[in-house]
Amino acid sequence: MKTLRIVGPGDRLSVLCLGAHSDDIEIGAGATLLSWLDQGIRLDVHWCVLSGAGEREQEARASANDFLREAASSNIEVMAFRDGFFPEQGEKIKVWFEELKDRVDPDVVLTHRGDDAHQDHRQLARLAWNTFRDHLILEYEIPKWDGDMARPNFYMPVSASAMQRKVDLLVRHFGSQRSKQWFDAETFLGLARLRGMECRAQERYAEAFFARKVSLA
Repeated sequence: MKTLRIVGPGDRLSVLCLGAHSDDIEIGAGATLLSWLDQGIRLDVHWCVLSGAGEREQEARASANDFLREAASSNIEVMAFRDGFFPEQGEKIKVWFEELKDRVDPDVVLTHRGDDAHQDHRQLARLAWNTFRDHLILEYEIPKWDGDMARPNFYMPVSASAMQRKVDLLVRHFGSQRSKQWFDAETFLGLARLRGMECRAQERYAEAFFARKVSLA
C-alpha cells in the first residue's frame, strides 16, 4: 500500500472536527489528532459538538481540551441541538452550518460517515458535504450495536502510545457512557487493531476513514 503524507513535521494544518455527540470526534478520530500532534504538525482545530447539554457539555469540553492540549490553536463549540432528532431540526442545523462556513476555512474536515446507521450522524455528514464542497472531507467511523461497520478506503496508522492515550482519555472523561455495553477499551483497541492489520500499520493500530473525493497534486 502506497503511503501518502498530507503534511509533515513543522507544517500547519487547519482541521474542522464535527461530532453529533460529545464523544464522537474522540472515538472516530482522536488517535489521528494525537498522532499528528506527536509528529510535530501544528494543528489549528475548530472542534464542534452539536448535541451537548448539562453533564454531556462538561464532558465534551474537558475531553476536547485534553485532546488538543498541544495544538497550536483550538476553538471548542458545544451546541444544544436535541439528541436523536437532527433530521427534524434540519433547518436550524443548516442555518448553523451556513454561519460556520463564514467563520472557518479548514484544510481538512473530519465528520461522520455518510451512511452511518445513526440518524444524527447521517444528517451531520450530509450537511458537512453540502457546506464544505471544496474541501478534503474524511468521514470517520463509530462502532455501535447497529452493526453498520463498512469498508473504509483511507487509513491513518497511529502509534501505540497515541492509541492508548485516546482510550485513556475516553474512559476518563465520559463517565456518562461507561454503563453502555459497547463503550470500553476493548472495543476501541479492537477496531483500531483490525484497521491497523488492514493497512499494515507499523505499530499495529490505525483509524479508518471514508474519502469520497481526493485530489492529488
